[in-house]
Amino acid sequence: MEFDSNNHSVFLMYYHLILVIKYRRNVIDDAISERLCEIFEYIQPNYHITLQEWNHDRDHVHILFKAHPNSELSKFINAYKSASSRLIKKEFPHIRTSLGNEYFWLRSFCLLTTGGAPLETIKRYIENQGERNR
Repeated sequence: MEFDSNNHSVFLMYYHLILVIKYRRNVIDDAISERLCEIFEYIQPNYHITLQEWNHDRDHVHILFKAHPNSELSKFINAYKSASSRLIKKEFPHIRTSLGNEYFWLRSFCLLTTGGAPLETIKRYIENQGERNR
């Protein structure tokens, strides 16, 4: 496992983001997904975020990314949703027939932290700290 670092810390922070289309309309195809991914990759450096994996279904996308501790995740997600919504509706005009002038994305999103160890393993590790010295 290779850790990231900056001047004062070492870290490894992965997140799983799920974004859903407004009204769960089935509008994402391969071309739209590819463009959504390109927009994500364009915006990510400003927020110290790195895309790891991308996939889509007809009405939502799944994104795995790494972030720094100082990444402002909610600001990044809002900036991404705003830019991608505007560009997708402009570049793929047929989307407007499904969504009208509505937003492209639902206002809400699902953001999950991911890690290499199950939560119970981490809890046990923390509980057992210092036992050798007691």
